[in-house]
Amino acid sequence: MFQNIDLDTIDLLAPIPEGEPLRQYYYIAHLRKWVAEREAELGRKLTYQCRTFGCQMNAKDSEKFAGMLELMGFVASEEKIVDFVLYNTCTVRENANMKVYGHLGVLKTEKKKHPGMMIAICGCMMQEPDEVAKLKKTYRFLDIIFGTHNIFKFPELMYQRVQTGKMVVDVWNGTDMIVEDLPSERKFSFKCGINIAYGCNNFCSYCIVPYVRGRERSRKPEDIIREIKDVVADGVVEIMLLGQNVNSYGKTLENPISFADLLREVEKIEGLERIRFMTSHPKDLSDELIEVMAQSKKICRHFHLPLQSGSTRVLQDMNRRYTKERYLELVEKLRMAMPDIALTTDIIVGYPGETEEDFLDTMDVVDKADYDSAYTFIYSRRTGTPAAAREDQIPEDVVKDRFDRLLALVGEKSRERTDRFEGKTLPVLVEEKNSQLEGYVTGRLEYNTVVHLPGDESLIGKIVNVKLEEARGFYYMGKVEE
Repeated sequence: MFQNIDLDTIDLLAPIPEGEPLRQYYYIAHLRKWVAEREAELGRKLTYQCRTFGCQMNAKDSEKFAGMLELMGFVASEEKIVDFVLYNTCTVRENANMKVYGHLGVLKTEKKKHPGMMIAICGCMMQEPDEVAKLKKTYRFLDIIFGTHNIFKFPELMYQRVQTGKMVVDVWNGTDMIVEDLPSERKFSFKCGINIAYGCNNFCSYCIVPYVRGRERSRKPEDIIREIKDVVADGVVEIMLLGQNVNSYGKTLENPISFADLLREVEKIEGLERIRFMTSHPKDLSDELIEVMAQSKKICRHFHLPLQSGSTRVLQDMNRRYTKERYLELVEKLRMAMPDIALTTDIIVGYPGETEEDFLDTMDVVDKADYDSAYTFIYSRRTGTPAAAREDQIPEDVVKDRFDRLLALVGEKSRERTDRFEGKTLPVLVEEKNSQLEGYVTGRLEYNTVVHLPGDESLIGKIVNVKLEEARGFYYMGKVEE
């Protein structure tokens, strides 16, 4: 819809629209006028940066912010000093918060030298009241603070800051709103993320996501299909369907449908070559979804199935609602249906109360599941979650020893899995110039494995057949098959 809105036709003297997203386009039109006036004063274009921390959903949100800023007249810049900086924050682990504070310290110095710079901060970290209170008290140079539930309101908040000259703070505790048709400036022309649901209802004992992203809310399937058709018409060949738990998609809709049903509809879109999705909660993985995947010609043979722990006792304590045995059954079902599938996972080491026996159960699952790769994390204590209040936290030296042992096994398994395609010719979506090897580009197999190959920028965005000449642990060296 937004492509059809002519900002020049918006009457800036008319009453402010009440409905979304027209209300925000009204403010974008006002801000575009303000940007033009500032450009005339300065004799140059106004510049911006969106700095993203965290997951793919944060990255997708940042594309929306970039789209809004571009409509206002800002241009993206990699320079150290820009006119508008937006930090889109993560708070899944404590070090994510500390990283943001480190960056803000640098920005404080930069803003003293360039007082016209505006700084906005948003995202999951802003849904923690203690963090917002700290920012308001200690980081008074910030201009706009808002959270995850009202990202669509960004133009309105920015206009308020421009008009008043005062810090604007607008953090919602929750929402059931989903605002469609916001502008978006994609990072890649040939692939993009598509939100299908927001929030999470699972309340794992270690996880802060349900508290900062809110309850599950699914987008209407017709809105998702329309967005995908639009981006495919604009050159996208690969999409990533995004949700905190895509397997539970559709349950909150007035007319519920399953995630498998949605995938069937997405597959029908002409011009779309590859379909990916994440993240999947094991407790909601259905036989129907596995069947749809196995029959599909477009869904990539890659499944990210978070384990977190291989111990049934720990899983129960984590409120994960599956057992070690059930998880391994799901792995077997996936491999039976798709023998070549690539499996990846998330694993937490050092969860409160984890014993050596519990940890060995995790190692046993890693050994049996044969993951292509795993995202391994040391447990991070998040205030407000049940696990954070426990007294049986694991000593640091014990956690480090277990973490190192896990990394060694994951690395061994990953190398074994990567070796299986050496010498074969497989399709690769070329994604970017290789930053380390002159004259090379980098892409991915449908299995999500990285491939480096000789080539130039003309290959970027294309799916080409590549002979995988050498497996190097976690990636391949290859060449285009003529």
